[in-house]
Amino acid sequence: MPVYEYTGVNSAGKKVKGTLDADSVRALRDALKGRGVFLTEHAEGRRAKAAKGAKSTTRAAAEIEMPWSNRVSIAEVSIMTRQLATLLKAGIPLSDALTALISQTENQALRRVLDEVRQQVQEGSALAAAMAKHPKVFSPLYINMIEAGESSGKLDLVLQRLTEFLDNQAELKAELSGAMLYPAVMILATLGIVGYLVAAVVPKITELFADQQQALPLITVLLVNVSHMMARFWWLLGAMIGGAVWWFRRWRATPAGRLRVDETLLKLWLVGPLIRMISVSRFSRTLATLLSSGVPLLGALDIVKNILGNKVLIDVVSRARDNVREGDTIASALRRGSQFPPMVTQMIAVGERTGELEAMLTNIADAYDREVSTKVRALTSLLQPAIIIFMGVAVGGIVFAILLPILQLNESVF
Repeated sequence: MPVYEYTGVNSAGKKVKGTLDADSVRALRDALKGRGVFLTEHAEGRRAKAAKGAKSTTRAAAEIEMPWSNRVSIAEVSIMTRQLATLLKAGIPLSDALTALISQTENQALRRVLDEVRQQVQEGSALAAAMAKHPKVFSPLYINMIEAGESSGKLDLVLQRLTEFLDNQAELKAELSGAMLYPAVMILATLGIVGYLVAAVVPKITELFADQQQALPLITVLLVNVSHMMARFWWLLGAMIGGAVWWFRRWRATPAGRLRVDETLLKLWLVGPLIRMISVSRFSRTLATLLSSGVPLLGALDIVKNILGNKVLIDVVSRARDNVREGDTIASALRRGSQFPPMVTQMIAVGERTGELEAMLTNIADAYDREVSTKVRALTSLLQPAIIIFMGVAVGGIVFAILLPILQLNESVF
């Protein structure tokens, strides 16, 4: 009779392990069922070590996969969430729903995560607790909403709200990324052209005029000196730039540095108002989603402050949370921070008085999302001609510095 090593869950929901003699897996399952244990994993005694070895080999193979194979995008999490909501709404048990998701998920990293989540759920863990072990895939906001849905018994509705929230965030991110793509490409092209002219063309022109022994114009002399410095001390220039970036990032990681940088960003022309709008939109939509899902207000404010991305606004929300805990309203607490627009605090105050805070926060988020889209289009329309002008001035200045001595040489010949 074979000996099985088994793992199961008892009637109290605790994980148990052991060994048992049984004629077959079915007999093993029936024997454990009689003891009040639900079988989750098993292996014959002779094959247990081999199974563990295979498991460690699989884990090692997963560790050497390419970095990009472990990425899970917001869009993929949104699709998974929508599918899970649909399955649960249809009355399918959670474990079976997770099994169905695993079979139709193409992203290998997400599939591994869902498989581990399913195993934890089958062993008696709550869905939120199982997902919390994968913070790179499921954010604190996501986990808290899942926990609220499980507590209220409305997990499918909470998942649907999560899907709408994730879709909105992915759309906003895609819009911002698309708007900045063209300026980034143009700037890189400009730097490439200027670098090629300075490094490859200018030295040849310098050799040409050195043979003629002609006095060069000031702008050409400056360009030649810059070219020589880049050719001789490129390593020093690279080290200085790398050192400056390293120092700035290290300083930016300190509380004082982050606060100073974020304060400066909020004061920048065009950029500051856009950052504030995006943060207000995130704050309003996230808080509305959490409150409508049953997350307590103080816990929701704790979550919301960590997604704003700006230390100044994070401190305002953190102080507002402390004031709300002492009995203050959200509107008056935010108004004291002097960072949220008056229209926002006024609308929140109206929502608190009328009992329609979630709906009012959603209206604020919708309004600011539309304004962000308008500002992004306006900023893009300004950046495009500005970058073209910068590119023309930079390249044209170099070409002028090269052609000016040639024109002077032709005049002296004739």
